[in-house]
Amino acid sequence: MPAIFIPHGAGPCFFMDWNPADAWTRMADFLKGLSSSLPQRPGAIVLVSAHWLAPAFSVTGAARPSLIYDYSGFPPDTYTLTYPAPGEPALAQRIATLLAQVQLPAQVDPLRGFDHGVFIPLKLVFPDADIPVVQLSLRSDLDPLAHLQAGQALAALRDEGVLIVGSGMSFHNMRGYGDPRFGPVSDEFDHWLTAAVEAAPDTRWQALTGWAHAPSARQSHPPRAEEHLLPLMVVAGAAQGDAGRKVFSDRVLETTLSAFRFG
Repeated sequence: MPAIFIPHGAGPCFFMDWNPADAWTRMADFLKGLSSSLPQRPGAIVLVSAHWLAPAFSVTGAARPSLIYDYSGFPPDTYTLTYPAPGEPALAQRIATLLAQVQLPAQVDPLRGFDHGVFIPLKLVFPDADIPVVQLSLRSDLDPLAHLQAGQALAALRDEGVLIVGSGMSFHNMRGYGDPRFGPVSDEFDHWLTAAVEAAPDTRWQALTGWAHAPSARQSHPPRAEEHLLPLMVVAGAAQGDAGRKVFSDRVLETTLSAFRFG
């Protein structure tokens, strides 16, 4: 299976009216078409969302995870959205074990549900909600190397039919959305990020480890607020030697937002 970094939009944006009405249409269409681009139906999905940070890597262990509506100020019906995908406790435990084996302490959380970085995009990618999903947290220190190493530890799952997905945003500066001055900022960082993803694996690893020194990096992801970029590190780590490429890009809220795929 490939490993993919996707943008998850703004809150429940795909399931509500927006102004302009077509702001998220191209992104929604990309997500809806993602399943048909896979070599086979996944046996399970491991999804890393920008919206779960924990002191140590954590994994959802519930057999039937609930949903966490971790957005505010949206229409009432967006708090009744459903996504009854099953969990897979055995896979959750295996992920924790694989991480521990490379000195990345990890724990299984039997109570944690799926946040909107999981269920909002997956409602478009796999609307039947019939594929088991396990969510992996980010580590709250936001160390890019640790997240690359975490992805590397999980790479073998891809050979077993597990789809590894990072759910975030390639640009995520809340003050920049809707501000035309941030268009060139997002473009510059997106150009660098695309080159980093598409570089040879060793060069890619080095570039992503030092992403904060890239052009416009800290205007695109302010200090201590880079959680929307870190899922890409896990995905890139899981890529191993596979080539990476940009598979989607669009101008939304005056900024460039992209998706990347390995394998």
